[in-house]
Amino acid sequence: MIRKKFLALAVLFLNLGLVIAQKPQQPAPPPPKPPSQTQTPPEIDSQDVVKITTNLVQVDAVVTKDGKQVTDLTANDFELLEDGKPQTITNFSYISNIVPAPLPATASVKEKTPRDKLAPPIPPAVLRPQDPRRTIALVIDDMGMSAPSVAIARQQARKFVREQLQPNDLVAIIRTSGEVGSLQQFTTNRRMLENAIDKLRWYPSSRAGQQVFAPMGGLFGAAPGDAFFNGRSISGTLQVLKFIVEGMRDLSGRKSLVVMSDMLPIETQEPGTVNLTPGDGTLADERLSYLAQLKKVAELAIRGSVVIYSVDTTGLVYTGLTAADNLATISRSQINSQINDLMSSRSWQLFTNRQGGDLIARQTGGFQVRNSNDFGLKRIVEDQNGYYLLAYRPTDQTFNRKFHHLKVVVKRHGLVVRTREGFFGIDEASVRPPELTAGDQMKKALMSPFGANEITVRLTTLFTNFTDGSLLRSLLYIDPQNLTFEDESGGSHVANFDLGIVLFGENGRLVDQQSRLVTLRLNKDTYDSALRSGIVYELDTPLKQAGAFQFRVALRDRTSSKIGSAGEFVEVPNLTNGRVALSGLVLLKEMLDKPDNATVTQQDARDTIIAGPAVRQFHQGDKLIFAYSIYNAQQHATTHQPQLVTQARLFRDGKLLFTGNRTPLEANGQTDLKRIPGVGRLQLGTDYSPGEYVLQVLVTDQLAKEKQQIATQWIDFEIVK
Repeated sequence: MIRKKFLALAVLFLNLGLVIAQKPQQPAPPPPKPPSQTQTPPEIDSQDVVKITTNLVQVDAVVTKDGKQVTDLTANDFELLEDGKPQTITNFSYISNIVPAPLPATASVKEKTPRDKLAPPIPPAVLRPQDPRRTIALVIDDMGMSAPSVAIARQQARKFVREQLQPNDLVAIIRTSGEVGSLQQFTTNRRMLENAIDKLRWYPSSRAGQQVFAPMGGLFGAAPGDAFFNGRSISGTLQVLKFIVEGMRDLSGRKSLVVMSDMLPIETQEPGTVNLTPGDGTLADERLSYLAQLKKVAELAIRGSVVIYSVDTTGLVYTGLTAADNLATISRSQINSQINDLMSSRSWQLFTNRQGGDLIARQTGGFQVRNSNDFGLKRIVEDQNGYYLLAYRPTDQTFNRKFHHLKVVVKRHGLVVRTREGFFGIDEASVRPPELTAGDQMKKALMSPFGANEITVRLTTLFTNFTDGSLLRSLLYIDPQNLTFEDESGGSHVANFDLGIVLFGENGRLVDQQSRLVTLRLNKDTYDSALRSGIVYELDTPLKQAGAFQFRVALRDRTSSKIGSAGEFVEVPNLTNGRVALSGLVLLKEMLDKPDNATVTQQDARDTIIAGPAVRQFHQGDKLIFAYSIYNAQQHATTHQPQLVTQARLFRDGKLLFTGNRTPLEANGQTDLKRIPGVGRLQLGTDYSPGEYVLQVLVTDQLAKEKQQIATQWIDFEIVK
């Protein structure tokens, strides 16, 4: 009866007439321009660290002693100079980017607890723009890295994510060779980051070639040998860096960009042979040299409050003879001189390949890591723990469109200070982007890692598969109190909103994009029920491939111009390999005080929305029902029946709270043994404190090979008071 009751409720829940949205057959027309009072830039745009206005020039600085940050200085400990002239410090503060460290007892318990390889990941933190955090873009320049360097970069990046990150850290991992997105890749979700790391591969057309150094007498050089090809590759890297820096400007606070590359020179080694990408002529003519393009990257970073760190991914490399070098074609009399020339050439190659990264790091207040096989990522992350913010009032001569050098001096002995080298004398108002149109506001809401919260929305996205293909089934919960309803004759209430949907794949690649105008027309009873229980809007997005995806939605009320957005990271299994897999989990509260044979009404379904699959908020002692589908279960050679065992587990903060019994799943009567439904039941403890929890389901296929027996799926939910 549990299964029948659940299925009846699920059918009503997913198809009920609580809200009937008129879905247009064609894309929605462009939304009207929002009222002028809504054009004020949101708070996240007003928190730039570097401000250059007619009233204030604001700069950031990091002070260290023996490599550790110093955080107890006052304004009297600093001297600030513009073009060598002392400036009066009018504003001063220290900004911390980290949340308080956990108690030592908690840390020690965590260290002693063996890692459960089958445990679900801890749900990512929900960030607000004002929360303390470190914002880091890890840019893997695979267009300029050798195969060994990419392998080490993948290893160090994985260590960086697993050991260095805090829950609030906002991180993106981006490859220069991919279809580069920017903002949509910033996340607190470690699963998403580790998936991006798993995709790192050596780029066969890399300008660095297969090995760090071209082997002496070898067939393959360190680069393809085509200067035009190399020039396009380097310019491609620089274009990507500019794109990312410009995107990071929209994030609040002080940000960092870590460029990991084998070779980022400041000039071509063969002048006149490379057709560099034309620039826009702003501040520096980018058509002249890589140096001009690098300076443009640094200028954009300064304006966007981005500190750049560069990592020479060749690491601690040996410049002498190796097994790859072929001496067969060199006479004995020339060996010594050839070896000396080889070592000198390779040392010079390392020096020139580091120059570009060193330049943009120094100009933006960062530093370069070289001769290090761990890439110094721990040091870089710790450098983002906090910074001093100093400001002074500029003179009229500051805004002469020339470059002004900045220098910050710490008066205490033994301290090291780093800041940006300077800025171009252009008022911030002159380079401020134009006011956003309604379409741009929607686009920004879809791209930003921060959910827009003028309209409360919650997104639940589940993978499922049918005979005609796979899809993502999404339930979008909307708080109707945030929508503008207008009364119609006859007692109906109508609200109109624009709905944007995007699906991002690997490296920010756009997989699908939809927009529609949704009209909600509710009669009085349905409207009153919606105000009590909320609105659930169902979305189906067809899938043509497996992999990891970001699914994002944004909603904009056409009358008030208020916006709400939400997003989820979804992993879609490959069902073509024959391995057992699970759909997403549907989780809701069991209906109480009803006999097994009672009819499930639409009112019953409405009353469970808040504690249903779209929102998943429950109370202590609630009885929950969860459902899923099992794909590709192996069948016994004689009985043609699967042998499946299911188990449920409950986690909080990565710690196992409850383990259910291993229960055989009966598939008798199922006509489609490739898609077997599963239903389970769980009662929450009365002593479970309010907070975030994770329910995990494990299914063991006892007929499959040992390494392919277990499939797992999980879903997070909240216990509220």
